[in-house]
Amino acid sequence: MKIREITAYLESIAPLAYQESYDNSGLIVGNPNDEVSKALISLDCTEEVVDEAIGKGCDIIISHHPIVFKGLKKFNNKNYVERTVIKAIKNNIALYAIHTNLDNVLGGVSSKIAEKLELENTAILSPKSGLVKKLVVYVPRANVEEVRQALFEAGAGSIGDYDQCSYNTAGYGTFRPLAGANPAIGEIGTQERVEETKIEVIFPAQIERQVIVSMLAAHPYEEVAYHTITLDNKLQYVGSGAIGNLAEPMDAQDFLAYLKDKLKLNVIRHTHLLDKKIARVAVCGGAGGFLLNEAKRSGADIFITADYKYHEFFDAEDDIIIADIGHYESEQFTQELLLEIIRKKFVNFAVLLTEIDTNPIKYYS
Repeated sequence: MKIREITAYLESIAPLAYQESYDNSGLIVGNPNDEVSKALISLDCTEEVVDEAIGKGCDIIISHHPIVFKGLKKFNNKNYVERTVIKAIKNNIALYAIHTNLDNVLGGVSSKIAEKLELENTAILSPKSGLVKKLVVYVPRANVEEVRQALFEAGAGSIGDYDQCSYNTAGYGTFRPLAGANPAIGEIGTQERVEETKIEVIFPAQIERQVIVSMLAAHPYEEVAYHTITLDNKLQYVGSGAIGNLAEPMDAQDFLAYLKDKLKLNVIRHTHLLDKKIARVAVCGGAGGFLLNEAKRSGADIFITADYKYHEFFDAEDDIIIADIGHYESEQFTQELLLEIIRKKFVNFAVLLTEIDTNPIKYYS
């Protein structure tokens, strides 16, 4: 298949618009129209992973972490980033990253941790706002159904488990075509009064262009009166972290042993264990310290994440247990998640998991 076919599918699940501002998810190396026959999945993209892709005949590497975060001005092999990119280009291997956009969806990285821990009633820990927009457009009564249907077909009007949602208000509009106009209704120099309907629909911010293009194509007016508004609504299926419940509450010490076993951990750094059972669990793959207050507000008994600094552990304040399991360890099952996602759609496409442990942190015991 072509690269754009697989990337379009991945981005239908984790749109690039959902990535954080600092991130660099997407196609980093490669032509979207190039054909690929075999993919290698890894958490990180390193020189060793590129060598593995070469040896296994893979022509695309799909990683969680982008090999390039910042702009590169020179490519002269001076660091591992430049060497990895150069090697991929020389060997015609595409590099694709699906990072914080996969972190920020229900069913993504944190949801995979929750699945491994067998949490129930899993939800996004911190839903995002600012990702929903509303379109308001005024349409002649005779053309309302045509325009409304065009909006629905473009993806507008979906709310949770409902689609074709709109709000419609009857009224009338006035206008006077001037010289040079080509009015669909009325005559030059004469004021017209037309029965109109105000249509209001919401849509994900990332599809704004296709919604407006479809609306304009279906609208009969030469000059269309419309506007868009960014809403404060939070998308319950988009955001950071995950929260869920254990089937049965566990003693804190027993839960840490359970956590270590389920996530195949070498070590867990944690705060003082509280004298209460663990029933509600908050998780965040990668560096999730910014979600501590959300974890507390959600009623979590323990917050599992990574990259905690010494002084940040004090912020638990005996309200919650903080468990730092390590960055790689918290995201290691992302490889398995990507394998499942791709195989579900492309059953005849060869997808391999890397055999390389890319964790730069080692433990001495």
